[in-house]
Amino acid sequence: MSQQMRQRRGQPLFILSEDSERTRGKDAQSSNITAGKAVAESVRTTLGPRGMDKMLVSDSGDVVITNDGATILQEMDIEHPAAQMIVEVAETQEEEVGDGTTTASVLAGQLLAQAEDLIEDDVHPTTIVEGYQEASRLALEAIEDQTLGGDVEDDDLISVAESSMTGKGTGDIDAEALAETVVGAVQQVRTDDGVDRDAISLRTQTGAGASATELVEGVISEEEPLHEDMPRELADASVAVLDLDIEVAEAEIDAEYDISSVDQLNAAIEAEESELRGYAQTIVDAGIDVAFVTGDVDDVVASYLAKDGVLAFDSVDDDEARSIARATGASSVATLSDIEADDLGNADTVSVETFGDDELAFIEGGAAAETVTVFARGGTEHVADELERALQDALDVVTAAIDAGGVVPGAGATEIAVVDHIRSSVASVEGRKQLAIEAFADAVDVLPRTLAENTGMDPIDTLVELRSTHESEGRAGLISEGQSGNVGDPVEHGILDPAAVKREAIESATEAATMIARIDDVISAE
Repeated sequence: MSQQMRQRRGQPLFILSEDSERTRGKDAQSSNITAGKAVAESVRTTLGPRGMDKMLVSDSGDVVITNDGATILQEMDIEHPAAQMIVEVAETQEEEVGDGTTTASVLAGQLLAQAEDLIEDDVHPTTIVEGYQEASRLALEAIEDQTLGGDVEDDDLISVAESSMTGKGTGDIDAEALAETVVGAVQQVRTDDGVDRDAISLRTQTGAGASATELVEGVISEEEPLHEDMPRELADASVAVLDLDIEVAEAEIDAEYDISSVDQLNAAIEAEESELRGYAQTIVDAGIDVAFVTGDVDDVVASYLAKDGVLAFDSVDDDEARSIARATGASSVATLSDIEADDLGNADTVSVETFGDDELAFIEGGAAAETVTVFARGGTEHVADELERALQDALDVVTAAIDAGGVVPGAGATEIAVVDHIRSSVASVEGRKQLAIEAFADAVDVLPRTLAENTGMDPIDTLVELRSTHESEGRAGLISEGQSGNVGDPVEHGILDPAAVKREAIESATEAATMIARIDDVISAE
């Protein structure tokens, strides 16, 4: 019987394999939206300066304690494809501007929640998408209006850094001191073309409080000196970066040597030592005080270098070697015979310091002084890790404030302004798209509401006061003071955020929510 005849008789035609699963229509939409909301809700309590931390424990027992949205979502074992889109929102936010990951994730989840209600009221997903896109455009207009005019001064940048780090592993220490360190690092590598973010390194070390964090004008290496008799501190040092192995050369073919007497053995050993001594002498004759070698260095060479007062390190990571070369003005050299005076860099000081069981080499004041390292300290490994994430975010947001278009009021003030602008513009929109635009405003409203909840304030009363103060004063944010907070002008209190962080959060959350809302058919197969 032909296939056409079987179809005419009503027999089913199987297109998908038996192992495939398919969810359609509102069931598919509900499943995707529920998964997206669940992921966003998991980070909601971390939002703001009074946000709580999450403890993430892996199968192997590794523990991460953080309130950084991107870190939380990356560490979570998420399988649902729609939920993974929310993770991608956080990752994109982190990559583009370095902060605002929790804001973007929570907003994406709220946009999905609002979309679910609209779908239940028979608003077509395409209409929702159009409304969300229009609302997103209005939100970006509001952010532009809130951007403070004039050049971004150092005081503004310190406020941006401090706002970014508040509540992120900085404990009860002076966050302003950390912010000043961050701004100092960024300004050190700022040029007419912008900030060279790659010229800033971040190194953490346990054993002291976060208040011991400092800015090093140079780089820090984790490698230890090759010999205990090598000098631990050198001033006005000539630095070489050697991309090679310094040991006895091996033949390219397999060969056997027949040694029949002690004299022959001694001659072979002396020849080998002479070769190694020659390597060391070449380094000394070149005027090198400090050598960073990416390959291996023979112990005999290290011994000769120690006797001549040369400080040497081997097995230096390639990235670290490039940083050292950049900081000192040195050129990477592939063979000892090619070393010339122009290949050497210079450092004001090279010192080896001991921290517990670790030794770190500080290469400071090189020829390329714009290369800097933020040396972060933490009492424990968990504190140091979280402080590193906080400082990384602060460095990124300060860079974004300089390179990507200024700063806006923080503490929820910009979100209140966005909601007010959207709601005042929605009357001009006709049809059901108006419902989606209003829903977008309701979703953004959840951000200051969440800030109020996490601060311990009544969210309804606080929202009413924020709206009223914004309408009368033109700017209103939630100022955290002590164990609670009140409504005030965030600019007066030095609470600022980069405009780029707000723009990216609106755009990425809108894109993710509209993509998920349009899906009405989920097909999964082996």
